[in-house]
Amino acid sequence: EEVGLVKFDFLGLRTLTIIDWALKAINADKQKNGEEIIDIAQIPLDDSETFDLLKDSNTTAVFQLESRGMKDLIRRLQPDTFEDIVALVALFRPGPLESGMVQDFIDRKHGRADVAYPHPDLEPVLKPTYGVILYQEQVMQIAQVLANYTLGGADMLRRAMGKKKPEEMQKQRTIFTEGAVARDVEEDTATYIFDLMEKFAGYGFNKSHSAAYALVSYQTAWLKRHYVAPFMAAVLSSDMDNTDKVVILIEDCREQGIKVLPPDVNNSDYMFCANDEKTVNYGLGAIKGVGEGAIESIVHERKENGEYKDIFDFCKRVDLRKVNKRVLEALIRSGAMDSFGINRASLMHNLPEALQEAEQHSKAAAAGQNDLFGFDAPAVDDSSSGKVLEQIAEWKESERLKFEKETLGLFLTGHPITQFEAELRHIVSKKNADVLSMSGAARGFRGPKGKNVLVAGMIVELRTRISNDGSKMGFATLDDRSGRIEISVFSKVFEEYGAKLQRDQVVVASGQLRYDEQREQNKIVAERIYTMEEAREHYARRLIISMFTQNAGSDFAFKLKEVIEPFKRGACPVMIEYVGEGAKANLDFAREWAVNPTDDLIQKLKGITSENSVRIEYP
Repeated sequence: EEVGLVKFDFLGLRTLTIIDWALKAINADKQKNGEEIIDIAQIPLDDSETFDLLKDSNTTAVFQLESRGMKDLIRRLQPDTFEDIVALVALFRPGPLESGMVQDFIDRKHGRADVAYPHPDLEPVLKPTYGVILYQEQVMQIAQVLANYTLGGADMLRRAMGKKKPEEMQKQRTIFTEGAVARDVEEDTATYIFDLMEKFAGYGFNKSHSAAYALVSYQTAWLKRHYVAPFMAAVLSSDMDNTDKVVILIEDCREQGIKVLPPDVNNSDYMFCANDEKTVNYGLGAIKGVGEGAIESIVHERKENGEYKDIFDFCKRVDLRKVNKRVLEALIRSGAMDSFGINRASLMHNLPEALQEAEQHSKAAAAGQNDLFGFDAPAVDDSSSGKVLEQIAEWKESERLKFEKETLGLFLTGHPITQFEAELRHIVSKKNADVLSMSGAARGFRGPKGKNVLVAGMIVELRTRISNDGSKMGFATLDDRSGRIEISVFSKVFEEYGAKLQRDQVVVASGQLRYDEQREQNKIVAERIYTMEEAREHYARRLIISMFTQNAGSDFAFKLKEVIEPFKRGACPVMIEYVGEGAKANLDFAREWAVNPTDDLIQKLKGITSENSVRIEYP
């Protein structure tokens, strides 16, 4: 700068790539249908549906507007013009948030505070921001309008205020005051305005920067409102290496009514892609342990020679140097081969034989064998071997979901709470969705206690922080498939139950229902937290084992005693329902066999009886 050169900063934004990907997908479909393609630079900046999306704080994946704090600011501000989005970007910074300037801006916008201007001539400059000095450009305009500054001089004033050099500021104060007085502005008013400018200069943001960001924010909001499936597919593709972000985005897809289909070697590409207006195909590139080279090989072969028929056909056709056994196992565990029509356990069971046959097939093809008389051997059949695959029992739901979580980073085709739903109906007071809509929750955390509630869910989000007295506290979000509710675990409760707060753990929590005014929804101040097994033991009336004569061998009693013995030091009574050929009876072992009814015990009991012979009874 000192030698007369101009410096340019070029900022690369991944969001521009997301917009580009989304538009390519959208316009490809439009061209197929003979429709006019979209030019993102020509979309209207006053689309009411886009502003409705913003007002609802439905801004996950919307550039600059997706954080929790920004969503709260949007909820309070309720933007309805493009200028409001520009202001949002400038306001959401520590200076304005801590100074009270943001609340002043919101109150003025909604008519709760008067819009006042320090001088009538400044109304055109400050009207878009309700009389608040928000942008650096406004500081420059005020100097021009009130004190006859040149553009260059106004920029010098802006820089002096930003750098806060006392000598330079004193010099500028004199220039500003003399210029304003020359325009018939009273000296006291001129001094007051200069002090006001100096105060807000520390918070002032470059409006040209904010407007450029706001334009990209609006474009992404517009795409999310009008073309949500291709937009979300593009966003998921850009973050496919960030599992935590993918989880958030897929949950947002569900909230938008968009179904994310499991990965599929016969339907998915490397990136996520919109299947239609309501579905997105999971990108094979988001499967852990499957490299880009392997995926390109799989997709290229499929597009060249058609869909894969079964695991034998798949192993024969792909390049096994790239798609090795580890990759194949990851594909099976993720569900990417479910379209072959047999369960994942059976696919894994048949994999060694499929690999062996594929290697033999490859050697035969490479040898190019001729028959005894020199005629070409019949062409090697590249289709399915026609083998009947050996089928075995599918993995337990918990195991299947565990493998899915390992390969995808999330539970896509099921939910760990499903296996407990029948029991939880007898334990919890209401589903989370019902608790969220309950009225009469106490407000704040220091007021009167709210209603007692008992809820359950899998922990999908967990935050901890240190309180003012140095103790630890936590905030967990519980998902029971009907809704998500936050529980606050303050220091004393956290000290006792904090170890049970683990992501993906299913817990039952009792506590006081409170209303969070900032987030405008109910939450719970936890008093007790149970693991599922603890809740079962605490709330169960008894464990019932059904025993039928035809299923019970002569050693059944010994097996039963052997299974139950390690679990006897519990509080849940055991009862056997005996059903014979001509009679039935209930045998109550309440005192002798009070057990801890863990998942392990229940599975072992089912092993010596049958799947439907063991149940928990609740009051």
